[in-house]
Amino acid sequence: MASALAARMGLNSLLRKQARTFRVRICTMESDMEFSCEIKWKGKDLFDLVCRTLGLRETWFFGLSYSVKDTVAWLKMDKKVLDQEVPKEEPIVFHFLAKFYPENAEEELVQDITQHLFFLQVKKKILEEEIHCPPEASVLLASYAVHAKYGDYDPEVHKPGFLAEEELLPKRVINLYQMTPEMWEERITACYAEHRGRTRDQAEMEYLKIAQDLDMYGVNYFLIKNKKGTDLLLGVDALGLHIYDPNNKLTPKCSFPWNEIRNISYSDKEFTIKPLDKKTNVFKFNSSRLRVNKLILQLCIGNHDLFMRRRRVDSLEVQQMKAQAREERARKQVERQRLQREKQLREEAERARDELERRLVQLQDEAHMANEALLRSEQTADLLAEKAQIAEEEAKLLAQKAAEAEAEMQRIKVTAMRGQEERRLMEQKMLEAEMLALTMAEESERRAKEAEQLKQDLQEARDSERRAKNKLLEITSKAAYVVTVKNSLTPDNLPGDLSFSRENLSFDFKDTDMKRLSMEIEKEKVEYMEKSKHLQEQLNELKTEIESLKMKERESPLDIIHNQNTEQGTSKHTVLHSIIKLRIIRH
Repeated sequence: MASALAARMGLNSLLRKQARTFRVRICTMESDMEFSCEIKWKGKDLFDLVCRTLGLRETWFFGLSYSVKDTVAWLKMDKKVLDQEVPKEEPIVFHFLAKFYPENAEEELVQDITQHLFFLQVKKKILEEEIHCPPEASVLLASYAVHAKYGDYDPEVHKPGFLAEEELLPKRVINLYQMTPEMWEERITACYAEHRGRTRDQAEMEYLKIAQDLDMYGVNYFLIKNKKGTDLLLGVDALGLHIYDPNNKLTPKCSFPWNEIRNISYSDKEFTIKPLDKKTNVFKFNSSRLRVNKLILQLCIGNHDLFMRRRRVDSLEVQQMKAQAREERARKQVERQRLQREKQLREEAERARDELERRLVQLQDEAHMANEALLRSEQTADLLAEKAQIAEEEAKLLAQKAAEAEAEMQRIKVTAMRGQEERRLMEQKMLEAEMLALTMAEESERRAKEAEQLKQDLQEARDSERRAKNKLLEITSKAAYVVTVKNSLTPDNLPGDLSFSRENLSFDFKDTDMKRLSMEIEKEKVEYMEKSKHLQEQLNELKTEIESLKMKERESPLDIIHNQNTEQGTSKHTVLHSIIKLRIIRH
C-alpha cells in the first residue's frame, strides 16, 4: 500500500515537472475558482492572483487555508506552493478565508467585497455554532441576513412561508425553545420589517457590528498545558492572548493584551509570554504538536502586526481606499435618492393610471346598463304597440258584431207581426238581442278605452327610449375622453399636479452636496449611541418574548455560562479592560 502510494506521488510529481504547471481550486464562501499555476510559483503569486480576480485590496485580513492531517494550515507566502505540505491530488483545494479579524468592522473594513466576505464567514461560523450566539441575538442577526438577501420588506412579496427553506438560526437555539418554524419566522420577519431603507451593504455591516461583540468572535482556540500539566485553552484574537478553562470558551481566566506583551518566545514545544510589567509573572505553556505551534506563532505575529498597524497613521494606500470608498458611498447615496424620486413619480403615475382605468370601467358599466335599459324600452314599446293593434282590431270586430245585431233586431221587428206566438218569440229574441247589443256596446266601449290607454303607454315608452338614447350618447362621449387621457399619460405628460419634467431627474453632484452628505454622516455618528441603545432594547425585548418558551433542561454549558456572565456583567472585553485599567493604575 505504501509503495503504491509513493509510486503514485512520484508519478504525479513527474507529470507536474513535465507539464510545468499544476491546477488549483480556490473555494470562497460564494463560489469556486480554478487556476493553472506555474511550478515555480510561490504562495504569494497564487494569493495575489486570487485577490486580483476577486477585486480585493484589503489583502492583509485573508489567507489560503488547507487541511493537513486533521489540522488547518495556511499557505506560506514566501515558499513555493508545491514545496509545502499541500494535498498532492490535483486540483489542489485551498479555501480563501479571513485569517485575521478587525477590532472594529465599521472603521477597518473599507471595501464592500471585504465586508461581504467577512459577513459570509461569520454567518457560517454562527450557524455552525463555532461562535456561541445568544438566542435573542440570533433572531436579530437572522433578520439582517434576510434583509441582505431580499432587500426591503414588502408584505405583498414576502408572504408567510418565504423563509421556510432558509437556514437562519443555529440548531441549538431552535431546539432550546418550544417554538414552531412559523413562530420563529414571525419573529424574524417582525425584526426584518424594521430595517426598511437599508442597502445590502448596510445590512451586512449591521450584522458584523452585532457579531463582533460576541465573546467567541474572531478567537482561534488551541489546547495547551501549563507548567503543572493542567489542560487549558489558548485563545488568539485581535485584542491579545487569552487563557480559558477547557469547559468555558466565553470568559478567559486571564488575558494578555498585545500592548502589554513584551515578547513571545517559542522553543520546541514551549511558549513563553513575557509581559511589559516586570512585576507580572511570566506565563509558560506547552503545545504537543509542532504544526499547531507554528500556526499559533503565525497568528500571534499577524494579529500583533495588525494591532500596531491600527494605531499608526493609515498608509497612503489605505487613505486612498478610504477616500474612494467615501466617494463611492456618496455616489450611491445620490443614486439611491434619484431612484427613490423616480420610483415615487412612477408610483404616482401608476396610481393615476389605475384611477383612470377604474373610471373607464365604471363608465363602460354605466354605458352597458344604459344599453340594456334602451333595449328593454324598445322591447316594451314594441309589445305595447302590438297590444294596441290587437285591441283596435277587437274593437272593430265588436262594432261590426253590434251592427249585425242591430240589423237582426230590425228584421225581427218586421217579421214580429206574423203571429202572436211568433211575435212573442220574436219579442223574446228581440229582448235577448237588445241585451246582447247592450253587452257588445259596453265591451266595445271598454276595448276602445283600453286601446286609448295602450296608445298613451306606447307614447311614454317611446319618450323613455329617446331619453335612454340621449344618456347613452352622453356616457359614450365621456368614455372616449377618458381613453384619450389614459393613452396620453406618460411621465412627461401627466394630468394636473402629476406632470413632471425629465430635467428634475438629473442631479449635479456639487460641493454643496458633499457638504450636505458630510453633515448627514456627522449626524449619523451622533445618532450611533442612540442606535446602540435601541439595539440593546431590541435584544432585551426579543429575549423577553421567547423566554417563556425556553426549555432550560436543553441549555448547553455555554448557554449557562453566558447567562451567568450576563447577570454578573462579565465578558472577554470586561476582563481585558480591567487588566488594562490595572496596568494604568500601577504605572
